[in-house]
Amino acid sequence: MTRKVFVYIAASLDGYIAKHDDDLTFLSLVEQEGEDYGYAEFIDTIDTVIIGRKTYDKVQAMGIEYLRADKEYHIVTRTPRAQEGNVRFHTGDLKAFIEELKQKEGKHIFVDGGAEVVNQLMQLDLIDEYIVSLIPILLGDGIRLFKDGRPEQNLTFVSSKSFEKGLVQLHYTRR
Repeated sequence: MTRKVFVYIAASLDGYIAKHDDDLTFLSLVEQEGEDYGYAEFIDTIDTVIIGRKTYDKVQAMGIEYLRADKEYHIVTRTPRAQEGNVRFHTGDLKAFIEELKQKEGKHIFVDGGAEVVNQLMQLDLIDEYIVSLIPILLGDGIRLFKDGRPEQNLTFVSSKSFEKGLVQLHYTRR
């Protein structure tokens, strides 16, 4: 079985994953004790995480306990850096790298942002499934999840779930 590449991400209703200053506080609108919106179940299906360098640095700066020993992390960056435990920094050909990962034995691959990496992978036609959680807010401006200039992609609806705090989670697979 070939591993799949998943985008699992939250965005405002108007398609922004952060404000221009990387402010993510709008995500707190849907925080609810005991509700993780399927994240724990999803994270058990993956063993490899792809992250853009800016997103990685932001999460590190926020002091969020993010890295798990049972996952392999690949940070997409333009600046070479030495491996740090289970974190590797990737500067080479992204298409060849992802295709190589997909052929390895293991669980699925999770693209955890940011928008630059998501859009690079869309340009290369490497994303297999999208799970997008829409937050009930219109930000009006910020960092867009889907940038202009990407190729058209037909998707097949898998499921939708709505939650008490107004979050709606959409799941699509590539045709």
